[in-house]
Amino acid sequence: MSAVTASRPGRTGKKGAAVAAKPLPHQRAKILPTVVLLIGAFYCLVPVAWVVVAATKSSAELFSTFTFAPGTGLLENLHDLFTYGDGRFLTWAGNSALYAGLGSVVSTLISTVAGYGMAKYDFRGRNVLFYAILAGVLVPGMTLAIPQYLLMSEIGLVGSYWSVLLPGLISPFSIYLARVYAIASVPDATLEAARIDGASEYRIFGSIGLPMMVPGMVTIFMLHFVSTWNNFLLPYIMLSDESKFPITVGLYTLLAKGSSEPALYGIAIVGAAVSVIPLIALLLFLQRFWRLDLLSGGLKG
Repeated sequence: MSAVTASRPGRTGKKGAAVAAKPLPHQRAKILPTVVLLIGAFYCLVPVAWVVVAATKSSAELFSTFTFAPGTGLLENLHDLFTYGDGRFLTWAGNSALYAGLGSVVSTLISTVAGYGMAKYDFRGRNVLFYAILAGVLVPGMTLAIPQYLLMSEIGLVGSYWSVLLPGLISPFSIYLARVYAIASVPDATLEAARIDGASEYRIFGSIGLPMMVPGMVTIFMLHFVSTWNNFLLPYIMLSDESKFPITVGLYTLLAKGSSEPALYGIAIVGAAVSVIPLIALLLFLQRFWRLDLLSGGLKG
């Protein structure tokens, strides 16, 4: 019996090997999406790689060496960056942290409250309000820059920090995302049980709704932070005082002056490379909240 069993793989070994070597239909179906993702990743990472490599080059090497050949001027570029204009880059970085950090915190709280209210309360005009928010999601942000400038000019805030902070506090996409997450993560039965126990709506939201929505709030905060940190058009239109510029506008001014002072090109490039570091650090730090949410969901299951 054992001899017969042992001989079966020998008779079918070649056929089995041929079947194993031939990709299955579901395996072939994964090839095209994988190729598309690899092309997309390459398209997105090549500019980042160029900035990192160019940041290591001196002014002479920047225009005379191979594009992706590392240079020898990284330390000099960093020194020039942080000493330019008596530390102007650090001022720009602090402004970006203010616009993106404070604005994202306030916007996340507003979006969470609005999204929770639209998801868990039935009131007159709720659908109309939701469709209006959807319409706001479809409107490109750059089309609102000029109207926002005119509004800020009417109330005398153009040129101040508020002119950059206020327009970003209300985000239709963040409200929409918070509403979707509240519907999916906050059970109505839990809220009804808390109401039966006599809890007020404020306590229900603070003790039940808000903790359940933390992963969604982290996502909203991250998206808003990245969007505000990289925003160029709004602060470029609103601000004229160089001491209030964010990094994006500040580096643009360096590039604009580079035609007359080529050394500023290297400073602008290394500044662009350094400006990405806070975004990477923030993403790595916030990942633990998503992991904790997945872990807690697995434990509950």
